[in-house]
Amino acid sequence: MLYYITGGERSGKSNYAQNLALQLSSTPYYLATSRIWDAGHRERINRHIADRDQPWTSIEEEKEISKVIKNNSVVVIDCVTLWLTNFFVDTNNDVELSLSQAKKEFDKLLDIDATIIIISNEIGMGVHATTKVGRKFTELQGWMNQHIAQYADKAVLMVSGIPVQIKNSN
Repeated sequence: MLYYITGGERSGKSNYAQNLALQLSSTPYYLATSRIWDAGHRERINRHIADRDQPWTSIEEEKEISKVIKNNSVVVIDCVTLWLTNFFVDTNNDVELSLSQAKKEFDKLLDIDATIIIISNEIGMGVHATTKVGRKFTELQGWMNQHIAQYADKAVLMVSGIPVQIKNSN
């Protein structure tokens, strides 16, 4: 089962996804995709891990997310935006190569017998990026979001903390 949770910044995506995971499992996994950029960022991540504590198992993986998801598990992947950033930076902002690599990795998730709750941002609904690289990343994010939504069994758009169901294949 693939749940896709999307919305703007601070729209309630993570809270919704975590509550859903706790409804589905007494031992959920939290897969963080953020790269550790500096010591301050590491401290922030450690605070997030401490906030989740029991019953969560925290996993960190920057790009190869399919390698750390176990069969028969419930896992929250937070988030696509940070995950895509890792591809984008590593390819020197090459949108096509980043998209190809991310799709290839995402498609591996479809073969895992697990409940996956994947969180992404809808960054194209906000202010138009002022830089070329920002606009390129917005395009990358939009195309990847479409790819994920295509395969999602259920999709929810979070608006001001309110979940709005946008897809239910069941």
